[in-house]
Amino acid sequence: MSKKIIVVTGASSGFGKLTVLELARRGHSVIATMRDVDGRNSQIRDELIEAAKAEGNPLQVLEMDVTEDASVQSAIDSIIAQHGKIDALVNNAGLMPIGVTEAYTMADVERLFAVNFFGAIRTDRAVLPHMRAAGSGLLIQVTSLMGRFTIPFFGIYSASKFALEALAETYRYELSPFGIDSVIVEPGPFPSNLISSSPEPSDTGVLASYGDVAAIPGQIKAGSDQSHDPANPPRPQLVADAIAHLVEATERRPLRTVVMPDGLDFGVAAINEAVAPIQNGVLTAMGMEHLI
Repeated sequence: MSKKIIVVTGASSGFGKLTVLELARRGHSVIATMRDVDGRNSQIRDELIEAAKAEGNPLQVLEMDVTEDASVQSAIDSIIAQHGKIDALVNNAGLMPIGVTEAYTMADVERLFAVNFFGAIRTDRAVLPHMRAAGSGLLIQVTSLMGRFTIPFFGIYSASKFALEALAETYRYELSPFGIDSVIVEPGPFPSNLISSSPEPSDTGVLASYGDVAAIPGQIKAGSDQSHDPANPPRPQLVADAIAHLVEATERRPLRTVVMPDGLDFGVAAINEAVAPIQNGVLTAMGMEHLI
C-alpha cells in the first residue's frame, strides 16, 4: 500500500479526530486541520501530534477555517509546497443545529451553511486544480443519514447535508474523466460533541409562539446520551475505519457508504440501493452513461 497525503477538516474532535489518528496509524501522511490551533485547540493539537508520535507516525496539524477563503487557500498552498500533492481530502467539519426550524433566522442558516456546505465547496475548489493536474485524487464528504431523510427539528442540518450529498454526487460524474473519485460517508447516530454544541435558533419570538412544541428539541438533546444500549455502546471508530477503507481502496469505490452503530438499521442503505438505478437511468437516457 502506498502512503498517501491526506487532508482532514474539522479534526479537533469526533469523527475527524478519530480519522486522522487512524490514517496516521496506517502510515499515511495526515494533515489534520482545525481552527485556533494556537489558541483554544492548542491542547488538542499537541494531543494529536503526541498520540501519533507515540506510535511512530507523522501527523501535522494546520490552521484552517473552512469559512474563510484566505485561510483555506493558505493551508492548501502550504501543503502543496511541502508535499507536492494532495491524494485525498476528507470534508468532515460540521455543525448540527437541533431546534424549531422556523426560529432559525437567515443569519443562523447562513452561519450553518458556511461550515457544512460552503466550507466543503471551498476546500474542494482549493484542492481540485492540484488533483486534476495529477490525474488522480479522492474527495470524501462526511454527510449523515439525514442527508437522505428528514427528522423534525433537524431541518436546517438535514438541508445542509442534502445539499452536500448533491454536490458530492455531481462531482462523482464530472470529475471521473480526470481520474478523481468523489464519495460520501453517511454516519448514523454515534455519540459526538455535535449535539452538545448544537447552535440555538435566534428568533425567540417564533419559539414562544410554538408553545410546548418548542421544548421538544431540548428533550432530544437531554435524551441523546441515554438513547444507546450500555451493553452494546456505539463505536464511532467505525466511521474512521470506513473512511480509511475508502482511502485505501484499490477497486471502484461505492458512491455512498452507510456507517451505523451495531444493531441499528434505519433503512438508508435500502434508500441508496433503490435510488441508484433511477439516477443511473436518467444519466443513461441523457447519453452520459460514460460518467457513471
